[in-house]
Amino acid sequence: MSDSYDVVVVGAGPAGLSAALNLARARRRILVLDGNRPRHAATLRSHGFLTRDGIAPLDLRRMGREEVAAYTNAEVQFASVQSIEATADGFHVVAQGVRGEPDRDVVTRTVIVASGLTETLPKVANLRAFYGTDLHSCVECDGYEKADAPLALIGETTDLAEWAILIAQWSSDLIVFTNGTDTVTGPEEAALASAGIRVERGAIAELDGGRDGFTGVRLADGALIPRSGGFVRPQWAAPLGYLEQLSLDRDTDGYVVVDAWGRTSVPGVYAAGDITPPGPQQLIVAAGNGARVSRALNRDLAGVPS
Repeated sequence: MSDSYDVVVVGAGPAGLSAALNLARARRRILVLDGNRPRHAATLRSHGFLTRDGIAPLDLRRMGREEVAAYTNAEVQFASVQSIEATADGFHVVAQGVRGEPDRDVVTRTVIVASGLTETLPKVANLRAFYGTDLHSCVECDGYEKADAPLALIGETTDLAEWAILIAQWSSDLIVFTNGTDTVTGPEEAALASAGIRVERGAIAELDGGRDGFTGVRLADGALIPRSGGFVRPQWAAPLGYLEQLSLDRDTDGYVVVDAWGRTSVPGVYAAGDITPPGPQQLIVAAGNGARVSRALNRDLAGVPS
């Protein structure tokens, strides 16, 4: 344990990098560790980030890493954190290097958890072939590009009706596919029908399309329903096994419970981005969240109220 830091940031997405950038500028010694498995790896373009509308999320992450690493008091490394343990005066962090980078064994005064979420897509065999290009999971990010097109909403969760109502502000031609699950109630289906939204409860055999893109949904009974794009409702999970020894408070969805400034139930541990309620966020929201958390952390280290 030869390395010592003021802050170790776990995760190099917009939240983690934004926090690291601001803390580096506050002259804190920073180490950012990232397992290089971003949730949005399949997304070709991200929208709604001021001055970066349409940027590839992976390019945004690369640019962020370069900006943080340009500060002499900050390091950014690809490494998967294996454990974080409380010590008498901070935390002991152990990480396994990825992409040929070395393992790390360090101590730090504070930790920011910004490792994001994993997602499980609906059980449709070839869905990933169109995910991130024609089918998306962020309505606010990609709704504009789907305006007035015949859309599908594919999901197996109980909030599909809410998603459908939101999507309908971009297109009046929307069909909800529950893939054989009973996740849209009768009253919800009636309300959707009154809004011109159809619910298709049949199981999905596969999605139709090819190199030119997604063209429709083929049901298990052989029926083909033409569509040109749409949205997928994944199920999200917070993979926080490396934090087991800290026993952070989490809500019923598994997100890390924080106060208004990102402080967790364990003093010295902060959390930012998708890992906190309400979950998945636009990139610009996550970045702003990271900046806010960095302000609180820096003031806490200085002994000044936020």
